[in-house]
Amino acid sequence: MTIERLVRVLTLADYNTRVVMFGTVMLGVAGGVIGTFLLLRRRALLADAVSHAALPGVAGAFLLAVAMGADGRSLPVLLAGALVSGLLGMGCVMLITRFTRLSQDAALGIVLSVFFGFGAALLGIVQKMRGAQAAGLNSFIYGSAASMIRTDAVLIGLAAAVVVVLATLLFKEFRLLTFDPAFAAGDGWPVGRLDLVLMSLVVAITVLGLQAVGIVLVIAILIVPAAAARFWTESLRVMVLVAALVGAVGSYVGTAVSALAPRLPAGAVIVTSLGVLFVVSLLFGAGRGVVHAMVIRTRVIRKTVRQNLLRVLYECEESGMDHDADEQLRYLSASRRWTVRRLQTVLRRLAREQLVYRVPGGPWRLTRSGRYEAMRITRNHRLWEVYLLEYADTAAAHVDQGADHIEHVLGDALVAELEEAVPRFGKTLPQSPHTLVRDEPGGSS
Repeated sequence: MTIERLVRVLTLADYNTRVVMFGTVMLGVAGGVIGTFLLLRRRALLADAVSHAALPGVAGAFLLAVAMGADGRSLPVLLAGALVSGLLGMGCVMLITRFTRLSQDAALGIVLSVFFGFGAALLGIVQKMRGAQAAGLNSFIYGSAASMIRTDAVLIGLAAAVVVVLATLLFKEFRLLTFDPAFAAGDGWPVGRLDLVLMSLVVAITVLGLQAVGIVLVIAILIVPAAAARFWTESLRVMVLVAALVGAVGSYVGTAVSALAPRLPAGAVIVTSLGVLFVVSLLFGAGRGVVHAMVIRTRVIRKTVRQNLLRVLYECEESGMDHDADEQLRYLSASRRWTVRRLQTVLRRLAREQLVYRVPGGPWRLTRSGRYEAMRITRNHRLWEVYLLEYADTAAAHVDQGADHIEHVLGDALVAELEEAVPRFGKTLPQSPHTLVRDEPGGSS
């Protein structure tokens, strides 16, 4: 592989690369858009069942076309057969689920295996036919994007564009159907017909993807981009756009790699590229990524420890235990089960924030800004304790622990509601409704 070859592929200088790239990228965009609704409706495996159910349609269309004297390998003919067979398979799944006691996963397993088995039998008949025209039909099982010609790419591109346009026009309806079908039905929306339209678009994308990635891998075009997009956002509109982008990028990269290494099948490389993008999203997604979640969790833990220590320091000062350094450290360590090493680490962090300082050779003290922050935290904690005592019938021995679980997420609105619920304190700091723990290890203050 030369630099010149790489540049020609990336700039789409080769005609065949442009043709294949157009078809696969359009397929990836449409798959990402429709797959988002399919994933959120928890019907991911339906696409797998539909793709396997399409095999007898492909083989049957070939046999029927040959019997009528037409070209059995015509892509529109084969896709039409796959579409009919896929819709039939989807209908069988819905009928079995609706009129029997079998669960949807059992219905999917039945339809997938029976239709695929029937398709394999028809494919065996096709392969025994004389003539070269029967050869190559196996490509629909594993895909053969490299054999895509201009008319095939145009057909796939136009059909994918129609699917995207329909999904855009029906976005509001699909969103309601996805998140609250019961409300949609009660509000008079044609839920059944909307669901049928959505599933028909799923079947259309599944059928379009047969030549590019094959029956076995076509589910990846629908599910992987949507699953990757889920880690980046909580907005459905943004998720659809990100899924379309992931589908397009994965298809572009996969096709480019396959063009640079002709021995690698394009369909498998496209799915692998989508898998890499999924892993990247899983790790670094700004909405639900693993790294993002770890960062948020670390921030919450630090905030909780910081607020707990400030409150304990204030109560230590309030009860007069801030005169002896050793006694203060023992109390701070026992009150939260902190090790001395961890306690000193947090104290140094508070000192860098100029919230505490240490008297030379003596105990730790709150600075002016530290005392203000500690009083605010302590006040919120005690307001919540009083509320639990007076309105939630919580025992006095348990209010401290109950308040400790909620005080770190109290916003200004909740604090205002607490002030209204217990107005007698005004803006002052209430006394603790329980005895502050002093020497008991494992206690809470």
